[in-house]
Amino acid sequence: MPRVARTLSAVEVKRLRHPGRGGNVTVAVGEVSGLLLQITPNEGRTWLLRATVGGKRREIGLGGYPDVTLAGARERAREAKDKIRRGIDPVEERKAAKAALAAARSRGLTFAEAVDRCLAARIDAFRNEKHRDQWRNTLRTYAMPELGAIQVHEIAVQDIARVLEPIWQTKTETASRLRGRIEAVLSWATVAGHRAGDNPARWKGNLKELLPPPSKVARQINHPALRIDDAPRWFAALRSREGMGSRALEFATLTAGRSQEVRGARWDEIDLVNRIWIVPASRMKMDREHRVPLAEAAIALLEALPRFAGNPLVFPAARGGQLSDMTLSATMKRLHEADLAVEGAGFTDRTSKRPAVPHGLRSTFRDWVAERTNFPGDMAEVALAHKLPNATEAAYRRSDMIEKRRTMMEDWVAFLVLAMRVSK
Repeated sequence: MPRVARTLSAVEVKRLRHPGRGGNVTVAVGEVSGLLLQITPNEGRTWLLRATVGGKRREIGLGGYPDVTLAGARERAREAKDKIRRGIDPVEERKAAKAALAAARSRGLTFAEAVDRCLAARIDAFRNEKHRDQWRNTLRTYAMPELGAIQVHEIAVQDIARVLEPIWQTKTETASRLRGRIEAVLSWATVAGHRAGDNPARWKGNLKELLPPPSKVARQINHPALRIDDAPRWFAALRSREGMGSRALEFATLTAGRSQEVRGARWDEIDLVNRIWIVPASRMKMDREHRVPLAEAAIALLEALPRFAGNPLVFPAARGGQLSDMTLSATMKRLHEADLAVEGAGFTDRTSKRPAVPHGLRSTFRDWVAERTNFPGDMAEVALAHKLPNATEAAYRRSDMIEKRRTMMEDWVAFLVLAMRVSK
């Protein structure tokens, strides 16, 4: 009759030690026949179950100690012995499960891999390389730490919420764009056959129920703009300053253009004879070509600029590259500080009282059109390259009113220049 091992307590198991000679030793812990604690010479410990499976003596690993406690080892041993009685080999079952998992992994796709493949498939959808990098960097910074290693078919709504919640209140615009980009990646993965079912990054009827609408979280803060009545004095001060940054800011004012459009302007985009500047779609926020009528003052400014061999930029930086956005901002700041020192006023926004910034000049232009002229509002919106608020009107409008806008821009220059002369 086989000897029954004494049942050891958890404390007794904890005190077991290797004898100090020979190889691995095993100690029966009792309660479940065949359950052993194996101890290595360096005091490593694992659980084993000795059992007969299909007529063969087997040793079945049950995990390491103390990660698997004495009670846990006894429970695993009972489960293994129950399977053996039912004709199941626990070792072969475990091998089959591992093989199935490996096969599933090989067929699956992680979110990080999906991002790379999605970007490759969508390369024509990006306006330029910078836009593509912004897309990738947003995902790398905020989504990859949580989602990168997860199989796309395993990603759930809760995973997306875990990514968005930390920045939803503080970086709402970034979080909203991030959600859309995650949705695009998972949409690609679905069409490519790597996942099925609803997109967990979808907003309507999905994340909308978990997160507050972006419009309710953070109201958009307008860029500080010049007051209309201050614009002529500011423009005169700007014209008195030297430097490429000042000329770029002057050109931006004369055309109501965005800083990035002006800083990236190339000579081959400008037709001095027909007095027009054509900004290609690749450099426009709305991804549409934008034609800008050039007032006589803008033409005079361009004709007075130096041209540098081998450099296509209209407003190059000192080292030949593109001017930075900070260059225009710094010029604006110096104008404010100089006026503050001499006139005691400075150039501030009427509402926020903050110093005006380059982008705010576009708001000044828009306010001038609305308050001081009879030009229609939609003409000003076209001049600013904004999307028309009326979708039906936008769909049917084919003309960009280039000649009517030319008159408007000449009147804008007259206001900036003549209003200051009259005040003197």
